[in-house]
Amino acid sequence: MSWFKMYLAEHSTESPEDSERILLVDDNPTNLQVLLQTLNGRGYKLLIAKNGESALRIAHKAKPALVLLDIMMPGMDGYEVCRQLKEDPATSKITVIFLSALDDTKDKVRGLETGAVDFISKPFQAEEVIARVETQLKIHRLEQALSARNRQLEADKANILESMNEGIFGLDSRGHITFANAAAASMLGWSIDNLIGQGLIAMMLGEAGDGARSQNLAPIQVALNKGVSKAVEDTLFWHKDGTSFPVYYSCTPILEEDKITGAVVVFRDITERKRNQEALQKALDELDQQKDKLTHVSRLSTMGEMAAGFAHEVNQPLTAISNYAQVAKRMMTRLEHKDDPMYDSIYEAMDKINTQARRAGEIIARIRSFVKKPDHVLSSVDPHKLLSDTVKLAEVDARNNHMEIHMDVPVDLPAVKVDPVQIQQVALNLIRNGMEAMCDSENRHIGVWVKAEPFEERFVKVSVIDRGYGLADDAEEKLFTPFYTTKSDGMGIGLSVCHSIIQSHNGRMSFQRHPEGGTIFEFTMPVVD
Repeated sequence: MSWFKMYLAEHSTESPEDSERILLVDDNPTNLQVLLQTLNGRGYKLLIAKNGESALRIAHKAKPALVLLDIMMPGMDGYEVCRQLKEDPATSKITVIFLSALDDTKDKVRGLETGAVDFISKPFQAEEVIARVETQLKIHRLEQALSARNRQLEADKANILESMNEGIFGLDSRGHITFANAAAASMLGWSIDNLIGQGLIAMMLGEAGDGARSQNLAPIQVALNKGVSKAVEDTLFWHKDGTSFPVYYSCTPILEEDKITGAVVVFRDITERKRNQEALQKALDELDQQKDKLTHVSRLSTMGEMAAGFAHEVNQPLTAISNYAQVAKRMMTRLEHKDDPMYDSIYEAMDKINTQARRAGEIIARIRSFVKKPDHVLSSVDPHKLLSDTVKLAEVDARNNHMEIHMDVPVDLPAVKVDPVQIQQVALNLIRNGMEAMCDSENRHIGVWVKAEPFEERFVKVSVIDRGYGLADDAEEKLFTPFYTTKSDGMGIGLSVCHSIIQSHNGRMSFQRHPEGGTIFEFTMPVVD
């Protein structure tokens, strides 16, 4: 058996994982034997090839870490073997050291130019071969470790970028996209392949030109042109379909030796954040409204206590007024000149003073009852008479405002179950409001109308119609709120109290804008069962 076969047989059980492979290539058996003796026993997996073709086959199959390669060989010489190894991606990382009797400088340069890393001249010393082999293997191991680390870093970087919720674009100096992560592609509605190579600004401008969109994207151009980092708190980006969405984004230039080579754009969809901010603001607004309502309730409570005291104090002078009016009427009956035209007028005035004083006393009594929230004094009432009496009470105001109050109330309306004083309070307040709204209007001659009609079988609906200046645009939200008023000297509690009175009667109070100007207030009263 030849020494070549003996060597292969002796080393055929070595595991490739346990040692680094070194391929020895020489057409001279003696040289191969010397190399084997020099390197054997140092933990290497030694492979041999007697020509260039065999060396290429073994290199492709075994992927050795290093090749000790002779130059002068029949057929394919060492230069060609090295060139083919370096041109093939599968073997380009293999380290090549030339061993040759050629020691001319140009031969060494040619060897290095083909891709070899070292050149050992024959005849060689064993120590030199060992030293250079170990040196190159250390370098090879470091390169392999560095390459593996770089691959791991690239993989980690890719995983980090792909797992981020923020969209990331890498741009070249012209603003063309060189990198896009999955989040960026998803948010804009493009595939990553379609994004790469596109100009980011031109892509999002689309057919919209350079209007508002261009202004939103201007910081990107500033970063590319001037190398200045920019961050925009709240602006818009655009989907592929042209729809926009709110974003926060930053643009950071990439500088190499003070030259701008590109930029990185990082953006975040803030739709949810803005929605949460709007919801929070709405909640805060509602909280403020509730605080206002609590303040109103507190003020109403205070006013209720004041009203009770006021009612007690005012009730006595009202009783005195009524008594004095009665006395004046009796004294007038004793006058001798009863045929004087002024007699009847004065007597009627005294009668009205008495009536109004009694009515004021009844209202105050109802206010006290209302504050204490007792049961209503409900009775069966004729709505025609109820409203007629109310209109009579408002006649003084009508004369003072130089306008008329018209009634359109059928006499055959069903009886209603109400507290008449409280309902008169509601109707009178609406009539007076209508007259105040029309006092400076060119429609004053039309006057205020009071109408009534059956409603939904179980109610009688009363409408008070004016042709005044109408209501504010936000009246629907505020009109029946305590202390809301459009009058310069108003307190804003009249309609609120009226609304509460009607609700306490199981009725409804509402309003609508008159199509020809003015307002129509409506309230319902339940009919007697």
